[in-house]
Amino acid sequence: MIGSYVAVGDSFTEGVGDPGPDGAFVGWADRFAVLLADRRPEGDFTYANLAVRGKLLDQVVEDQLPKAVELAPDLVSFCAGGNDIIRPGTDPDEVAERFERAVVRLTEVCGTVMVTTGFDTRDVPVLKRLRGKIATYNGHVRAIADRYGCPVLDLWSLRTVQDRRAWDSDRLHLSADGHTRVALRAGQVLGLDVPADPDQAWPPLPPRGTLSVRRDDVHWAREYLVPWIGRRLRGESSGDHVTAKGALSPDDIKSRIAPVA
Repeated sequence: MIGSYVAVGDSFTEGVGDPGPDGAFVGWADRFAVLLADRRPEGDFTYANLAVRGKLLDQVVEDQLPKAVELAPDLVSFCAGGNDIIRPGTDPDEVAERFERAVVRLTEVCGTVMVTTGFDTRDVPVLKRLRGKIATYNGHVRAIADRYGCPVLDLWSLRTVQDRRAWDSDRLHLSADGHTRVALRAGQVLGLDVPADPDQAWPPLPPRGTLSVRRDDVHWAREYLVPWIGRRLRGESSGDHVTAKGALSPDDIKSRIAPVA
């Protein structure tokens, strides 16, 4: 019975792509926190989401780990390093070494540390060229999990998120449905009875013509890819001036999920 949970990471854990009715993001970690809270007596559960979009591994370790260590929760989810891996010239072996040092630090004070692999990017424009690099990093994450007894939220094996409906229009972040499926998988990883199957097949989609696909690709490149490259060239991050959500009430999360569920 998990009575406290802290989520650590970047945009994936912050919940980018899954906006609530007020425009603030919800995301898989918040949804997962509700699943955990529902198994506790009312008011007997605490949750904090420390994740901030765009952060590199060292930034996550510097800014978020001290707070997680101070809270010393029953469960921490730790997802970081993805933004490092997609940057040119980074070495997944070296990133994994830094990731392991952070895991050691968390396991010393937290009850359970759940680590997360990266997604399979074989159908993602641009990122599909980094598939081998991501797979190498994933292998390290699984090995680290084995060494320290950490449950693994394996996103590479979650095939249903290969569907384009699981992704936001920027093709880099999950949609509300995608975040929901990840939350359900996280519950399965910890042995919870979840209310739906994250592997449930999507309804069939009508076929799209080549022209329609090409038009969507051009729109995506103009609206999302070019600005993303521009921020990299300017040394900017989407997380600049963004504050972590911090402590959240499960009841508040439920009220924000309901209008968009």
